[in-house]
Amino acid sequence: MVENHLVSVIITTKNSGKTLDRCLKSLKNQTYKRIEIIVVDNNSTDNTKKIAKKYTKLVFNKGPERSAQRNFGGKNSKGKFLLIHDSDIYFNKDSIKECINLIEKSNCDAIILPEKSIGKGFWTKVKAFERSFYEGNDLIEAARFFKKDVFFSVGGYDLKLTSCEDWDLQNKLNKKEYKILRVKKYLLHDEGRLNLFGSSKKKAYYSKWMNLYRKRYPKISKKQFSFFARFTPKKIITKGLSHPILFLSMIIMKFMEWRNIR
Repeated sequence: MVENHLVSVIITTKNSGKTLDRCLKSLKNQTYKRIEIIVVDNNSTDNTKKIAKKYTKLVFNKGPERSAQRNFGGKNSKGKFLLIHDSDIYFNKDSIKECINLIEKSNCDAIILPEKSIGKGFWTKVKAFERSFYEGNDLIEAARFFKKDVFFSVGGYDLKLTSCEDWDLQNKLNKKEYKILRVKKYLLHDEGRLNLFGSSKKKAYYSKWMNLYRKRYPKISKKQFSFFARFTPKKIITKGLSHPILFLSMIIMKFMEWRNIR
């Protein structure tokens, strides 16, 4: 039975003291109990490691970026399944159980767990509004739960990418025709307190990897970065026009981000 197998949950960290405790607590409170928690830290200078050790003995240090951290965690895991995510994610208590039930029912190879953004301030509310447009869009949302052998059959995450690495992995899974499904329960993504210029600077940091991804996948990346692939006319009418201030603010935010990655 699938439900008897161990799930290895890999959380990558870098000065994650503000969110890690709630993240790991949400994992400890899972209704599915056959899990091991692995924290792979990247030379944090805050209390990240101290917090991690409250919840698991499996705390490692690895860099230089999150793709290397994730692959390292996977290689040091004992589970048949991998759930790989970031330290600013809070899991629904049934997140892992729902993934296990879906694999039991469908024998899928990887699973997308949808997210909702939370946090403080107006621009965080705008980011949450933006994310709501992506729900159910396989071009934008990527798998986070994997059969371990499937994950490593495509080489895991590409060490050359620190942005779009999740899309790159999903493209490799799709090329091999692995079965990817999605669960219904949402994860909460803690954005903190965003501001307009901070969001655009973050995109600028990731721009070199975005450009590498675009060169590697010119056709699919054109769709993924296309405004109307992300914000379909139907959703613009049903969601955007219903919340004009949020929609206009979202357009401003996306323009600022676009300026920094073009």
